[in-house]
Amino acid sequence: MPELTAANLPDWLPAAVRHYLDHTEDGTSLRELARREGLHASTILRQVRRFENRREDPLMDEALSAISRLVPRHTDDPARKDDQSMSVHPRLPAAGDQPDICDEQALTREGMRVLRRLAEPSAVMAIAPDLEKAVVIRELPDGKSLRTAVLERSVAHAFALKDWVTCRKPGRVSTYEITSAGRAALKRMVDEEDRRRQGMAEAATPFGDQHRTWDEREVLDDGSPRRVRYNLAESPVALLGRRRDRDGKPFLEPELGAAAERLREDFELAQMGPRVAQNWDRFLTGGDRGAFQADSGLAEGPSSARSRVAAALRDLGPGLGDVALRCCCFLEGLEVAEKRMGWAARSGKIVLRIALMRLKRHYEETYGKSGLLIG
Repeated sequence: MPELTAANLPDWLPAAVRHYLDHTEDGTSLRELARREGLHASTILRQVRRFENRREDPLMDEALSAISRLVPRHTDDPARKDDQSMSVHPRLPAAGDQPDICDEQALTREGMRVLRRLAEPSAVMAIAPDLEKAVVIRELPDGKSLRTAVLERSVAHAFALKDWVTCRKPGRVSTYEITSAGRAALKRMVDEEDRRRQGMAEAATPFGDQHRTWDEREVLDDGSPRRVRYNLAESPVALLGRRRDRDGKPFLEPELGAAAERLREDFELAQMGPRVAQNWDRFLTGGDRGAFQADSGLAEGPSSARSRVAAALRDLGPGLGDVALRCCCFLEGLEVAEKRMGWAARSGKIVLRIALMRLKRHYEETYGKSGLLIG
């Protein structure tokens, strides 16, 4: 196996793990990583702390120790030192041993086979320091156990680093169970295999199906009702609406989610006319808001929807209108919106909630209590 370096680490290695290794092994400061990756420094800090805390997991600690030996260390260089609170983890194997790292082909080949077994009821992966390989065991109703799969330790390392498994019981023999990310990866692999067998690999979208939750709704298009199929999970507002606070209450009330969907439905309906390349960027902060023309030769239905979107964004004003347009209509993620707006990290969800409260009030004051319905 050829020696690997930081420049050619395995392609499957998640970006968050690379950030952790760059900081703890290469000595790259948090600020430098944030500038290089285009992320907020607090985001990098959370990623580094997350993996540092997870080193209590025996498999994760073993995987990070193996992969960290592929990264050249520059911590002796004072120019690379900063005010970071993280340090190189002391638990590393002997420097003379060459780590066995799983490659992309092995992960793809073994991933579907092993994840299938882990997805079975009462199945766990067991691994111990004195065992050469890991095994998948399924507990049977009669109290006995059945070994269903055997895998290399390097593959088990990859499973831990990609968050496909989580430690259920650490100890002399540690056991791991499949995570939601592991189930999503299994679904993606199965879908890819099905498409390959059907000869549709070139048109495949391997990472899309795991994030799609299809539903149907009725909208009015030029006065005539019609049903449209849409993805419940693609909107940042829908994702935020599923989060709950410390009291278990939804972060976004259903009425606020309905207001966001109303704005998005009008926005989509406004794109159905002869001129679909419409310049909504004029509504973003710094744009020429006064130059917007609601009636621009479109059909009546799209033109009315365009006017409703314009009225809602004007009522929200700068800032609130920006985040509503970006997250509800352009479907930008909150972190992307925060970066483009120059806001502090994790402030976007608060501003978005305020914007949706204002948007809900606008629809109720303009169209009555039924204003959240399209039409």
